[in-house]
Amino acid sequence: MKTFSSRQPRQRRLIALAVAGACASFATFAPAHAQQSAPVPGDVDGPKVVVTGIRASMQSTMNMKRNADGIVDGIVADDIGKFPDTNLAESLQRISGVSIDRSNGEGQKVTVRGLGPDFNLVLLNGRQMPTTDLGDLGGRSFDFSNLASEAISQLQVYKSGRADNPTGGIGATINVMTARPFDNPGMHSSIGIKAVNDTSNKHLPSMLKGDSVTPEISGIYTNTSEDGRFGVAVSASYQERNSGFNRAGLANGYQDPHLGSDTTEGSTLPQPGQPGSEKITNRPGPTDVYSIPQNFGYGVNGIQRQRTNGQLALQFRPVKDITSTLDFTYSENKVQTKRNELSVWFAQTPTSTSSWPGGHVQTPLTYMETYKTPQDISIVGGDYATKTKNESIGFNTVWKATNALRLQFDAHHSTAESGADSPFGTENNLSNATFSRGDTMVDFTNKLPIVSMPAANLTAQPIQGTGSWFHNSYEKSKIDQVQAGGDWQVLDASTVKFGAGYIKSSNRSTYSNVQNNTWSGASKASDYPANLYQANPLGDYFSKIGSSPNLFGSLYTFDFATVRALTANAVGNQAAYLPNFASADTDRRLTEKTSSVYTSFNTDWDTAMPMHTSVGLRFEKTKVTSVAQVQPGTAMVWVSQNELPVTFGGISLSETGSSYTNLLPNLNFDVDLRPDMKLRASAGTTIGRARYDQLQGGLSLGTIASTYNGTASVGNPALKPVKSKNLDLSYEWYYDKQSVFSLALFRKEMDNYAGTIVVPQSLYDLHTPVGGAYYKAALANGGCTVADTNCIRNYILSNYDGQPGVQRTGVNSDGNLKGNITGLPTDPLANFLTTSYANQRSARVSGAEANIQHMFGRTGFGVQANYTYVRSPLKYDNANISDQFAILGLSNSANVVGIFENETWSVRLAYNWRGEFLAATVDGSGKAAPVYTDSYGQTDVSIGYNYNKNLSFQLEAINLTDETQRQHGRTSRSTLNVTQAGPRYMLGARYKF
Repeated sequence: MKTFSSRQPRQRRLIALAVAGACASFATFAPAHAQQSAPVPGDVDGPKVVVTGIRASMQSTMNMKRNADGIVDGIVADDIGKFPDTNLAESLQRISGVSIDRSNGEGQKVTVRGLGPDFNLVLLNGRQMPTTDLGDLGGRSFDFSNLASEAISQLQVYKSGRADNPTGGIGATINVMTARPFDNPGMHSSIGIKAVNDTSNKHLPSMLKGDSVTPEISGIYTNTSEDGRFGVAVSASYQERNSGFNRAGLANGYQDPHLGSDTTEGSTLPQPGQPGSEKITNRPGPTDVYSIPQNFGYGVNGIQRQRTNGQLALQFRPVKDITSTLDFTYSENKVQTKRNELSVWFAQTPTSTSSWPGGHVQTPLTYMETYKTPQDISIVGGDYATKTKNESIGFNTVWKATNALRLQFDAHHSTAESGADSPFGTENNLSNATFSRGDTMVDFTNKLPIVSMPAANLTAQPIQGTGSWFHNSYEKSKIDQVQAGGDWQVLDASTVKFGAGYIKSSNRSTYSNVQNNTWSGASKASDYPANLYQANPLGDYFSKIGSSPNLFGSLYTFDFATVRALTANAVGNQAAYLPNFASADTDRRLTEKTSSVYTSFNTDWDTAMPMHTSVGLRFEKTKVTSVAQVQPGTAMVWVSQNELPVTFGGISLSETGSSYTNLLPNLNFDVDLRPDMKLRASAGTTIGRARYDQLQGGLSLGTIASTYNGTASVGNPALKPVKSKNLDLSYEWYYDKQSVFSLALFRKEMDNYAGTIVVPQSLYDLHTPVGGAYYKAALANGGCTVADTNCIRNYILSNYDGQPGVQRTGVNSDGNLKGNITGLPTDPLANFLTTSYANQRSARVSGAEANIQHMFGRTGFGVQANYTYVRSPLKYDNANISDQFAILGLSNSANVVGIFENETWSVRLAYNWRGEFLAATVDGSGKAAPVYTDSYGQTDVSIGYNYNKNLSFQLEAINLTDETQRQHGRTSRSTLNVTQAGPRYMLGARYKF
């Protein structure tokens, strides 16, 4: 069969660094077709211009896209040791269809084509990597902040499926490629230093601040022997960063939504004509849905990080047809957090004064509660540290057995581990309070919600210790993977690819909690020196968001270790104020074993318009085993106004499992419409596995219930992976050597989508005293209302002390009685909102991507711009108060990057925008409720100056315009939180040897 090949010979690639990655994606396991570049306008004989730096990166990235099999995008390093952005996620967001989640002002995780971080598979040199994240315990999403960018040679984003791709990425499979010595023969090395100034650090109280300038150093060295048989690449980096963020919001969201016609005593607004209704302005109508705030607080967070990365790659080529690689990757990320918070709790709806905006779904514009007795102002502090460590060792060999047959073998062992790096655990909360709060109002009409408490008197009621908790979380993930395969040229222009693999993935997460439920007071105010709690002007920490003269004046900070020691001494129990490192309350383990085989047939066709086709099939079988240890609840005790902690005892152990198989076909097709135009089409099936915490069995109870309900969660090991049938169509016009316009359409039909379900149920035969005989007597004989829980507790503790379940222990400084009221077998069964998961839904996502990259001749100026539109008919209904399923992370996005580069200067000005998206379907208290992240745009700039061919300097600014972030609930007015951080500046120097 006569054929025509439009594939470019490898020796003609523009920079050697891009060659190996683009031609041997997935560490040689899914080699891309070498594709002959067709002539482009202006391609004439004459002097050749060698491009470097940003333009070389852009050109190599364009070639990667053009030469790929399927829909592929990527980013290539500007030079050895010089990636376009200091953070890999922030580089990825420049690609059409890719948007990022930020944490502490830094890119952390990626969403691709509307599919969130858990549905995007991240590989390192073609290998599946384990991941751990104590902030998202049990997720599969990869945290890009763990990896420094200096050792990365390129990022490859595979948006369409291929038989030789590992499974797990419905949105995309992202391959992170590190430097290899044979990629760039000879000796190359560089060293870089940076001074980092994160201005968010200066917006913190002095007690939380770190050094204003922190260091970053990196270096890379690669070399090959003169005969080309041996090669070594070594890279290392170390970074310190001191930063912070300040957040105001409702940590527990809004109370349960109600219809305007609902009449639940103590929870709903008074009906028209009832006492208290005269205090309501523009009351929600009978069929309107409304919510009132549960609590509100202002928090400041100081964060210090030390990140260490190192890579070593050894390559050996004993003969020209065999290449072997042994590599090791190490990363360590240490994070220390100190925080302080001031918050209030709302609970007495009938005594409230409120105003409402109107509409079918509403939250108040202003809301104020009036109290008969003084309430608490919660003054909280935290001091904890974590450490995440990643290690990977792997071996790869490629043997060109004949001119027509190439065989490959790859194996690696990789681990990720996260745990405590502090004697105070992985997270903690040391609560203090002054029982001096009178009428309390929150005003949501400003960007910064304003809490005012004009009657608060801290002089008369000094701050004292109350409740606390100390968490110790641990997670370890391990992957052992073996792959073998090859490609066999069977005809002049046809190749058969084949392979098999085995992967064992293990994930273990443990959790322990030491909690003191003395929310009414653990000690006396006299146990603490008067100067221990420092008053700071609250408004100073939210100046970018807004302020008001009505804002409560002070945020109180304190030294965590000192207050912890004083409280423990006052109580006489040191162990009660430290985490439990010896044992775990819950211990969940999940193992997945997957065997796979694949084959594909690839052909170049000699037709009027040259075509390339690839038809493939992949088969996988997976076995899932879950082992879980949990602590059953034994009792519920009412210890303060609104808190009913659960008492735990004993150990429960369960083991469950499941298995499933998948047959995944795919077809990739491209045709050269003319020498500079290409049309692509792709169809195939991919899968995305459920999160580890969704699969892990074992019922876990929330530690504290409210007077309304408790919370619980349980996984489902029988969950099937989401299966997606994908269609892609792409048009690409390479109208100049460094310029391209492309338009892509995509559609994903997904089945077995695991949605969150919240089921109200009784658990472990736990009874609550709320609604019991003592409780009813307080309502009938004590003159109490359902809303006045202090009155109810005082009546029970006064009249039934010493009776079964009742123990009075003293009097609070506010005059309310202290004591414990335990649920009895004759009391009502407690209601727990239990969160679990089910393969309950199908979903569809479709969209379009438009992208242009243009260089203005030889002026040095250029622009990159893209826009992604994503939609799905499955959306959250804000007026529906029941549990719902919706796709998280679905949003439009846009990028504009302007560049200038000549021999001396390089400038990159980038603006990234992401539209509003649904971030969660469960709020901070575990209730079914939407959490939306507002649209967000950020401007970054980078300026480089080449002093000579070896020495260069660089100035970078991240979030140059100091943007803030916000989340809201069922309506855009329903503020959940607003966050202020600050710009980050970096000044660096780099020397190439």
